Amino acid sequence: MGRHENPLDASEGPVAELADALRRLRRAAGSPPYHQMARLCSYSVATLSRAASGKQLPTLSVLLAYVEACGGDTAVWEARWRQASEALAAQQSGRGNPPYKGLARFDHTDQALYFGRDRLVDDLWALTCERRVSALTGPSGSGKSSLLRAGLVPRLRGWQEGPWRPSAIRIITPGERPLSAHGPLLPPPGARPSAVFLIVDQFEELFTLCHDPVEREGFVKALLADRGPSDGLRVVLGIRADFAPRCLDHPGLASVVRDASLAVTRMTSAELREAIVGPARAHGLVVERALTARLTADVADNGSALPLLSHALLETWSRRQGRTLTLDSYEQAGGLHGAIAQSAEGVHARLDTVRADITRQILLRMISPGSGGAPDTRRSVTRAELESLGESREIHEVLESLTRARLITSDGASVGLAHEALISAWPRLGDWIERDREKLRFQRWLTEAADAWDAVGREPGVRISPVRLAQLDAHASRAGGSGLTALESDFLAAGLDTHRRTLRARRTTRAMGSLLVATTSLAAAAFWRQRRLFQEHRRGR
Repeated sequence: MGRHENPLDASEGPVAELADALRRLRRAAGSPPYHQMARLCSYSVATLSRAASGKQLPTLSVLLAYVEACGGDTAVWEARWRQASEALAAQQSGRGNPPYKGLARFDHTDQALYFGRDRLVDDLWALTCERRVSALTGPSGSGKSSLLRAGLVPRLRGWQEGPWRPSAIRIITPGERPLSAHGPLLPPPGARPSAVFLIVDQFEELFTLCHDPVEREGFVKALLADRGPSDGLRVVLGIRADFAPRCLDHPGLASVVRDASLAVTRMTSAELREAIVGPARAHGLVVERALTARLTADVADNGSALPLLSHALLETWSRRQGRTLTLDSYEQAGGLHGAIAQSAEGVHARLDTVRADITRQILLRMISPGSGGAPDTRRSVTRAELESLGESREIHEVLESLTRARLITSDGASVGLAHEALISAWPRLGDWIERDREKLRFQRWLTEAADAWDAVGREPGVRISPVRLAQLDAHASRAGGSGLTALESDFLAAGLDTHRRTLRARRTTRAMGSLLVATTSLAAAAFWRQRRLFQEHRRGR
């Protein structure tokens, strides 16, 4: 290893640029020999030399050891490494379609990339064939949505014969108005002898997003209704495990959860390896054995880590070396628990002040804050709901940035978080939620109340409780009117107008009452005075 190294062409990319900077740092430190640097840290001469070779991005720990051995500022260099890592990921992310989904769920078109769940798909298919209404339960992050869409749906479509061969397969999520939105999809009694399979994914939205008990009860009753012997409707519910107790409060749902449900179990080591290696193999790629072993160990004790695993694999793929996904690339991406935060922070760091604030408002719109110990959950928002948060061009740019980073997904009309794992895995988002938790609760109430008001034709005379009105008015005043949609602003203005008219009417009533009391008192006084004079006059006579 010579004392002098030739400078690299920094224009060749972020790896070469960082390596060239490391070489200049070493020269500024007097070009210490690598064997001398190795004695100051736990890395070998070859590892330190390779860090400045420009052939691949070194891991963060190696880079910091190199910098410390040369007397550099580790905090400054850590920031430089992260910039280089993000630039490399952006540079490589366009090289073909990724074999991994990141935080997004697998859909029915992703069957070729869906590995490791054959046993559970068999069990779910058998249960669906046996029971008219069945349920799939599991914690957040266990892969329920992917199992329903990429596992069960292709199996149903391949069903070629028998009385339950599907004539239609429909996938819905309850949303805020489940009966109004999806009631027409449910066949009336006896109207359809052929089989219709209705998959209700994210059934917990019935409790987190729908706050109308009439809508909720009507939707459940429609799903569970016995339509007679000619009924061809089969229903499969995807329920998050922590909301299963809520289902037990309803007799019909309780029997489904108790007698016709399948729990999503943790993947075995063999299934995990297949989920890691299978998609890469389908794309002609190789996963380094050390990486497979590390990932299997990282995920083995966490049954809800599949979104973290998928996102870490996606980021590892974007940093791959040739056809190989390496352990070094995995560590550069931030590992199982750091990849999501690193990706999200990378997006946030590239935003200016205005767009960063719009990003915060957009993401908080996609949160339904938990209460009473219930966890925070995601909610879909329409693009129209986001139009009031800034200029349309800026909102579009922010949404595009979040979508490219696979932090949010969009079906055209609505957008939402790619997965609820983002809430706990990105500390900045968690801090935003905690700081604005009460404001979020008011915001959700306002959004739902305004939508209901709009649905009935914006009738005048909106009545809002004085306490709630004062809180929302104060919130709107502090925000300067920003952060409210046009509909929410109109609803709040109508409520305030009704409240003011009510106060004026009360003041008028009180004033009239006071005048009546005063008039009555004067009349009574005059009467008694006249009576006293009359009595005195009689005594005088």
